[in-house]
Order: sequence, then structure tokens, then C-alpha cells
Amino acid sequence: MVRYVYDFAEGGRDLAGLLGGKGANLAEMTRLGLPVPPGFTVTTEACRAYFGTGSEPDELAEEISGHLTALEKAAGRRLGQPDDPLLLSVRSGARFSMPGMMETILDIGLGDDSVLGLAKVSGNERFAWDSYRRLVQMFGSTVMGVDSGLFESSLSDLKRVRGAADDLGLDATDLAELVETYKALIRRESGEDFPQSPDEQLRRAVLAVFESWNGERARVYRRREHIADDLGTAVNVQTMVFGNLGSDSGSGVAFTRDPATGRPGLYGDYLPNAQGEDVVAGIRNTVSLTDLEELDPVSYARLRGHMETLETHYRDLCDIEFTIERGRLWMLQTRVGKRTAEAAFAIASELVDEGLISPAEALGRVAGDGLARLMFPRFDTSAVGEALAHGLPASPGAAVGAAVFDSAEAVRRAAAGEQVVLVRQETTPDDLPGMIAAQAVLTSRGGKTSHAAVVARGMGTVCVCGAEEIAVDAKGRRFTVGETVVEEGTVISVDGSEGAVYLGAAPLVDSAAMRYFETGERSAGLVASVADAMEQADRTARLEVRANADTPEDAARARRFGARGIGLCRTEHMFLGARRKLVETMILARDETERKDALGALLPLQRQDFIGILEAMDGLPVTIRLIDPPLHEFLPDRTDLAVRIAADEARGEHPDPHDTELLDAVNRMHEENPMLGLRGVRLGLVVPGLVAMQVRAIAEAVVARTKAGGSPEAEIMVPLVGAVEELRIERAEVERVLAEVSEETGVPVHCPVGTMIELPRAALTAGRIAEEAEFFSFGTNDLTQTTWGFSRDDVEAAFFSAYLDKGIFATSPFETLDRDGVGRLVRIAVDEGRATRPDLKIGVCGEHGGDPESVHFFHEAGLDYVSCSPFRVPVARLEAGRAALSGTGSSDSR
Repeated sequence: MVRYVYDFAEGGRDLAGLLGGKGANLAEMTRLGLPVPPGFTVTTEACRAYFGTGSEPDELAEEISGHLTALEKAAGRRLGQPDDPLLLSVRSGARFSMPGMMETILDIGLGDDSVLGLAKVSGNERFAWDSYRRLVQMFGSTVMGVDSGLFESSLSDLKRVRGAADDLGLDATDLAELVETYKALIRRESGEDFPQSPDEQLRRAVLAVFESWNGERARVYRRREHIADDLGTAVNVQTMVFGNLGSDSGSGVAFTRDPATGRPGLYGDYLPNAQGEDVVAGIRNTVSLTDLEELDPVSYARLRGHMETLETHYRDLCDIEFTIERGRLWMLQTRVGKRTAEAAFAIASELVDEGLISPAEALGRVAGDGLARLMFPRFDTSAVGEALAHGLPASPGAAVGAAVFDSAEAVRRAAAGEQVVLVRQETTPDDLPGMIAAQAVLTSRGGKTSHAAVVARGMGTVCVCGAEEIAVDAKGRRFTVGETVVEEGTVISVDGSEGAVYLGAAPLVDSAAMRYFETGERSAGLVASVADAMEQADRTARLEVRANADTPEDAARARRFGARGIGLCRTEHMFLGARRKLVETMILARDETERKDALGALLPLQRQDFIGILEAMDGLPVTIRLIDPPLHEFLPDRTDLAVRIAADEARGEHPDPHDTELLDAVNRMHEENPMLGLRGVRLGLVVPGLVAMQVRAIAEAVVARTKAGGSPEAEIMVPLVGAVEELRIERAEVERVLAEVSEETGVPVHCPVGTMIELPRAALTAGRIAEEAEFFSFGTNDLTQTTWGFSRDDVEAAFFSAYLDKGIFATSPFETLDRDGVGRLVRIAVDEGRATRPDLKIGVCGEHGGDPESVHFFHEAGLDYVSCSPFRVPVARLEAGRAALSGTGSSDSR
């Protein structure tokens, strides 16, 4: 038989899924012998049953009645009795803390008769009417659907008429008048009277808390925090204790450590002569707990003792709500407190030092997203005004620079020592030099996995994408936001963590964590806490962490950040800039001789690139992906060429023959959907000499490093394979060239050959592909695109926000791996690939390799490594360690 109600004395914190976090912790405090007002919890199962059928379970009313009777017997009072009423609070309590997102109703049981009895037994008429007006106000808005603003307006009007500065300026007569005003409001707005029956008040309050689980603010909060919608909330019914009985009473909130910094000591606020909701609502200025020590030293000493008990018992920062009723302290709630990222690392480290938790437990108390926040520079928010525009926070951090509108200008100004922000509608590979030169990238179009976002994250460059308020006029070298015009050279500040843009130079605060990763110098305080966590993560992790890096500089940085190799070196980035002309020559070649000449000119340049990268990663694996994008990306824009030619003709001039030749090539190579066209392995199979040139450059770089005394470990990765036959043919070409170089140089060159798994067909035929592949690397960006049928450069801005709002996505599948769809393909490929080749090395090199939640999935799926941008390497290292802890290594301290 399902049981829906538990007394506080029957539960414990291990029942958080059933009793909710608040109910479980109330039960735990009761078991510890702390002064908890008696009560009971209606379970989350009751809430789920209510939503499943549309009505409360048949047994629920009877169970509540039985527990209420026991509560009344213990108290020696009945709910709402006229002479000495028992009053109750009804509060929500989801499994994961959702502060302020759901409903609370206090003082259940008061009515027109019992309020007089409460006044008499308490000897405080004002207190009785204050409690009654609170009940009517809360019940009217929460249960009966009356606009809460109407109650607030009535209260404000009365205070203005009476000349009262705050609620305490109203006497008992005023509050009795306010009750009648509130009841009239309810009658007018809802069409029914405020219920006088205590049992009806209690029943409807419980159901209203259930309903608040699906309220708009609760749903928005759950989406933000990735809390499942089907958990439901528990409801806690508790005997009222009163902080509004006079100067010897009050309510407060306290933390056992500073939740902002993690420093030990009591932190919190206290409000004399107030109920708990007043502290949160900020209706009056609170006082500190130091002031409470002077106001009520006995209660303060007891509170301090209880807080020490709770922190020792929970072995963590505790967030506590309490009430003092005429000098008697009551504990109303405790939970593991929310904290900043800085505090999370500091507290975890300190608790290890204090012997309360192990280093492994400390690792479970911190998280990668918090570490990422600590690494990025930040603005001094107290010094910035209103944001000029908002977009998507694509690559975190804070940067200041002069707005520029093309790559060349960014490079020119940066070379002259000026800090710049590259502003574009959207970026292309041509913008890479400017992106490298810029402090930040700002686009008016594109999503979090657009070109600008992906490349910026890879470089650790601040980026805000999709700032639709911004109208970019690249030719006019300006952008506008409404009436504001920002000309080129105007200094702007870009906050990639919040997606905000400001006029002027906002001051930056340096990141101590970033300095630690850059230099390896361990100091005290926060840096020591971060270092402790990273060392424990590295000791614990099974997954290796590699980096996506295309230059020696990026490779060196990744190694400083702890990367154990390069999981993705994109060779196409080496064909940009001045080398682009050589690629054009190869594409436009009229015969084999011209093509060979162009490839021959590219060979030494690419070889030198590989030498530098292999040197930076000496002794560690470097996975080099053969050219992947379509060749037309290395040609000028089709429209620009057509416009130039048309302009020449309109002036009666002969078009530049080179432009005409380029346009012919662009038209010849044009594809409606190039990302599903001639690219990757397909390009290598149809363009003679292209693969051979790249493989020779790799092999000769290996030889050069070997002769220099190095230990190069190059791996060759073939992209976009969909059939084993493609890989078989290309691998034969690779091995032919490797053998040639070995014979020519006398240095044995062995480079493992593998493939990217980025097409559903590749995942589904992984067993056959593993016959030819010595390693797999999942390209989860393309695998997500091809599985979902999404174009990542288009869909995020087009409809992802609607999908998130409607709950179709909990988060973008380009940010966190889709476990059910894409993840299933990953598992299939892992299982079938290793069934064919048990020693198959498997990693991931898509953007998901640096996403904390995705790292946990890759650990569970049995991958050997993840690879991500250099600046995400520390985050991936931390999460790889957390994933190796018992379970998933996650923490419930949301």
C-alpha cells in the first residue's frame, strides 16, 4: 500500500526523493534532537499522483487527518479552535532546492473567531491581527488566484494614510481593518469568500503547493538548473511558531560559512518582530547575527551551537532558517547551502583540512562549470551601467577594446598595440586572423555553436553571438542599437559570461585561477583550493583529457593546462591567410603539373606547422585530421565575385580574368548543402595528391622531430567516413606515403590511422569500420547535426529558444550531448568497434568534450579520452575525476 504522509520523527535525509529536501532535513534535525516545531510531510509521490489523475489521491485526506489528530493531541490544541488555536504553516519542499520558486502559506487555521482567541491567549492583539492579515493575503493570492499586487496596494495605501513608515507602524485596529479590506478583495476578484473552515484552508493550501510545482517561475528555474519536471514537490505541514510576537521575537536566515567566499564563521540576517517571509521579502532592513548576539545572547549561543552541530553532521555549509518566539529558539529549516564557485572550492578544501571529508568527497563538492567561472576575467559590475545590448553568452569572460568591423583592421590595430573587439554579422574562416587579434568577438547573428562561438571558445576569446538588437553596417564601419550609433574605434566592453555589451571600458578583475593554470605557481587561498581539487581529479580520473589545438602556441598552452595530448589538430586552419593563394592555385589548376606544383609549395609550410605542434606535445599523442571542409571555403565569396565582375562590365571595363576564373570555379563547385557534400574523406578520394601531400608533411615532421631527439607520436585521422570502403582506400594511400618516407629517410615512421565517427551510418557500421581503423574519435558536433537533422549555424537562433521554453530541450544538444539519441549511437559504436578490435582507442573531439555533463556520459560509455579547446582542459580534467567517483561523481548541492 502506498503511503503518502510521514511524521517528521519517521524520516531522515536519506529520504529526500520521497520527502523532498526540506522534509528530509526537518526529519533529520528532529532525529538530532534540535528544537523543530512538530509536523508532517506529504510526499512527492502524492504530488505525482495528483498530477497523474488530476485530483488528490483518495487516501491522502484520511492520512493527513490522522497525522493532524496526532499533532493536535501532542500540542493540546486543535487546529483553529476558537479559544487557543493551533496554527500551521504549509510549505513546499522539492528534492532539489528551488528557493522562492513555489508557494508558502502561513498561519493556517485562523478565522474571524479564532483570531480573537489568539489575541486573548497571546496577550497581544496586534500580533493576532497581523497573523490573520498574513494568512488572508497569502491564501488569497496563492490559493484563490487573486493578484498579489492588489493586496500590496491596499497595504501601502493604509500605511500612507496612517503615516506609517513600515508594517510596524500599523496597530491592531489598522490590521483588523486591513483584514476586512483583503476579504472584500477576495470576494470581488474570485467570486467566493475567504474560507473560515480550518480543514478547508489546510486541504486547499496543500493542493495549491502541488500546483505551484508547475508555476511559470518554478518551470523556468528547473530549466535553468536542469531539474527534471516529473519529480514533483513534497508539502511540509508544521506547527506555527511566531517571530512577530514583539521585540523578544524574530526570524532569521543563517549560514555556517560565508556562501560568497567560503570563509568560516556565522553569516546571516535577523529581523526582530517578524515572520520568516519578511526576512526574504526585504520589507524592513535586517540586522546581522552579531546584533542578535547583543539583542538575545542566550538564543544566539543556542543558534551557534545548533549550527555547529548541523555543519558537523552534514559535513558541509548549511543554510538555516530559524525563529525566536519570546526568547525560545526554533529551527525551521536546514539544507546544504548554495554557494559561489569560489566558496565551493574554498569550503571543500577547508573541510578536508578539518578532517570532516576526504579529498575524494571534496572533489564531488566542486564542479567544472564553477571552475570555468573562476578562470575567466570578469568585470567589476559595480562600475558598469546599463547594458547597451544582449546576446548569447557564447564564450565566457570579459574583454574591452575598440570596435572594428573586419579582420584586416583588427590585425592592423592589434599589431599597433591596440585592443580591439571584432564586430561582425557573423564570422567565417576568413575572419580567423582578426579573431586571433581581437580581445572579443561580437556578432549580431549565430548561436552558441556558430563559427564565431566554436572558434572563440577554442582560443579562449570572449564572444557574444546573436545580439539581434545590434544592426551591423560593415561598409559604414558602425553598428547601431536603437538611436545609439557606435562608430569604428569606439571602446566597448563585452561580457561573454552574461551575454552583455557595454559602452566604454568597464574595469576588469583578474582571475587568480587562470594565472595558476598559466604558470603552475601554487599560492594560498583560492588557488590552493583549486590546485587541491585538480590534483585529486587527476589521481582519480580514468578518462584522459586532450586538447583541440591547431598551432604550436595553442598546443603549448594546452600542455600547461594539463592536456595529455592533442585529440584534434585541424589542418584546414593551416591553409588560411597567405597560403590561401596556394590553395586557389591548386583548385584552379588546369593540369596535373600545376596541381602538383601547388601541392609542392604547400608541403614544406604544412610540414613546419606539424614540427612545431609535435615539438610542443613531445612524447604525447597528436591526432591530425586530414582536410575536412569543402574546397570552395578557400575561394572568395560567390556573390562578391559576381558583383565585382558586374561592376567592371557596367563601367565598360573588361573584368579581371582571375576574378572570372575564380567565379567559374566557385560556380562549378557550388553545392546547395556543402556540409553534406564534397568534403572530408570524399575530398581526399577525388582530388589527386591532396592526401599524399598532407601525409608526407606529417611523416617528414615525425622524421625531423625524431632526428632532433624528440619523441613524436602523430596519429592520422580520416574525417567523415560513412563506409569502410572509403577508409580502406584512403588508409592504403596513407600507408603507401608513410612507407615511402620511411624508406627515403631511413627513419621508421608509424602513425596509427583512425577515423572520426560523425555520421549515423558510421556509428551503426562501426564494427566493420573498426576493421580498418586503429582508433575512433567521435565528432559529436556533426554527429548531432546529422542525427537531429539540424544545421547548427541556423537552428539555434531560429527556434531553440522556443524548444527550450516548451521543454522539448532541457539544454541545447550542441552544448550537452543528447544521451538518448546521439548518445545511443556512441554506445553502439563503442560496443561494436571493440567487438571487432578489443584494443580500439576511442575518444571524442567535438565541443561536447569540454562540457561537464557530457564528460560524465563519455566516462560511462567507456571512452578513453575527451578532447576540447585548451581553455576547457582544466574543466574537463576536473569532471573526468568527478565522473570516476562512485556513481557519476555528481553532487546534489544544486
